[in-house]
Amino acid sequence: MSELDPDLRALQEVRDRMRRAKAALGVLKGYGQAEIDRVCATMARAGAAAAADLARLTVEETGIGRVHYKILKNLFGSEGTWESIKDEQTVGVLRRDDRQGMVEIATPAGIVAGIVPTTNPVCTATFKALIAVKGRNTIVISPHPRARRCIREAVEVLRRAAERAGAPADIVQCLANPTLSSTAALMEHRDTAVILATGGEGLVKAAYSSGRPAYGVGPGNVPVYIDRSADLARAARSIIASQSFDNATLCSSEQALVLDQPVARKMLAELAARGAHLCEPAEVDLLAAYCNRGGMMNADLVGQDPWKVARAAGFEVPHATTVLLAPQGGVGRDWPLSIEILCPLLSVHEVDGWEEGCEVCTATLKFGGLGHTLGIHANDQDVLDAFFLQKPASRILANGPTSMGAVGYSSGLVPSMSLGCGPQAGNISSDNISARHLINIKRVAYPLRDWVETERADHARAATLGGERAPRGSGLPGDPGLAAAQAGASPRRASSPNTSRGQGARGEATSSRSKVHRAPKAAAAAPPSFTRPVSAIVAPAPTVSAPPAGTATLARSATIAPGGSAARGHEPVGSSLSTGEIEAILSHAGSGCPMGPCKGCPHHEVPSGSCTA
Repeated sequence: MSELDPDLRALQEVRDRMRRAKAALGVLKGYGQAEIDRVCATMARAGAAAAADLARLTVEETGIGRVHYKILKNLFGSEGTWESIKDEQTVGVLRRDDRQGMVEIATPAGIVAGIVPTTNPVCTATFKALIAVKGRNTIVISPHPRARRCIREAVEVLRRAAERAGAPADIVQCLANPTLSSTAALMEHRDTAVILATGGEGLVKAAYSSGRPAYGVGPGNVPVYIDRSADLARAARSIIASQSFDNATLCSSEQALVLDQPVARKMLAELAARGAHLCEPAEVDLLAAYCNRGGMMNADLVGQDPWKVARAAGFEVPHATTVLLAPQGGVGRDWPLSIEILCPLLSVHEVDGWEEGCEVCTATLKFGGLGHTLGIHANDQDVLDAFFLQKPASRILANGPTSMGAVGYSSGLVPSMSLGCGPQAGNISSDNISARHLINIKRVAYPLRDWVETERADHARAATLGGERAPRGSGLPGDPGLAAAQAGASPRRASSPNTSRGQGARGEATSSRSKVHRAPKAAAAAPPSFTRPVSAIVAPAPTVSAPPAGTATLARSATIAPGGSAARGHEPVGSSLSTGEIEAILSHAGSGCPMGPCKGCPHHEVPSGSCTA
């Protein structure tokens, strides 16, 4: 028997993993906050303990980045993530508001599909597992094929830790043989509750097209503006540290250096003093040919040392070089190095003043980084405020590194390895995604304390504005529903079983109607305010006879012709309608008869819908 096709085997694995994740989800749903926190804390400690080993394995497998910085990332993805969410309430009652009569309750989202890239594999997998389990969800991870071994080992560390804490190991799983079709099947699976998609633009679009809720993150093409008011030494130190952080593999790393002309030369000197290499025009051309392949970043340079990138492009720089600086005359397709390039390489742009700096930064964001991140170094508060207000970026880092700042490592932002860019970039959220995005919140609501008074006042105002003083169901004096209920409570004259509401009975009732006439309409009152009492808006209407205590009065008066049956009190009229019923009909003239449909009644005007009785 021939071996099963790899794609079919991968698809079967997705089904098996989802079945096991669903079973584990049933167990987690019964956990309390203390139990789920114990599981997460154990997983975080295990991830931190394995940070160095997994860092070395990652660099060995992918050839991307540097071990030292991979360790920092892995610690951030485990300990840093847990530290940021450990005190969050994600189980049971989240909040009670007795004043508003509200209760908020957390429930799990379900099974999370986690798509993990090759640039930051272990820290991203650990981060996604922790924020998923914190909300009592389970997660199935689809690793990038180039990083599947290190991701699988990281997941195994987390699984063993979960078991030690008493939870099912299957709360965290990883596809062993990921393919494009299996990743698509995972995202589209009927039991997938939400997708956490981190990767290229195509992957994010696929996630949003899967038919399942998704948190996708857009690409970053991050500009950093250096204003003439900046502390240049501090700015240079931040930029070098940011570019050196795992060789600029975070999508929040700086890509374009925008220099205010009065300080441009001095800023370049500050960078050179920290190991930066300012490229000659010929070197810029070589880099453009190597780094930009048909408008896309060459994947071979991702996370490489600057000297390796230079050598691959065709020139040499010292091994100690920290970043390559490549002057560009603009942003767009005519300037090949103005795209996102995930290695220590910055395009350099000189501008005359912060206004022009704004324009270049905005153009850079729109050329592949819309909604992501922007950096600015300035001490002029007016310049800072202008950038804060005008730039289409969800994260703006002031006077600090963008790589570590945007993810919440060096700043007060929420620690996250998944940075939303908002609807402007086709993302559902502009947040740093965390545990709170992976719980459902159901809300219990009681009526407001003043609801009865508010409802009556609003009904009265609407009734006055609409000319209908007591609409059915409003509860206002004269509400035909209340009047009909009152009339229905009166005993009716018994009739013979063989007696029906035939022509004679209807004729008798109609004859009685002909003796009853509506009173003239009162002049419309001025529109009342919401704060006026109901009694000031709708005055009690005069009635034909005093109703029993506790019953609603009619909104309109009626004049009874002399000799009419109504003059004798509430005697039944004919064989079926009482005087009270007739009065209820008259009080609701023009709004439909509470005794039944008007169709066919001789007193019903079809064009206007009014009653002429």
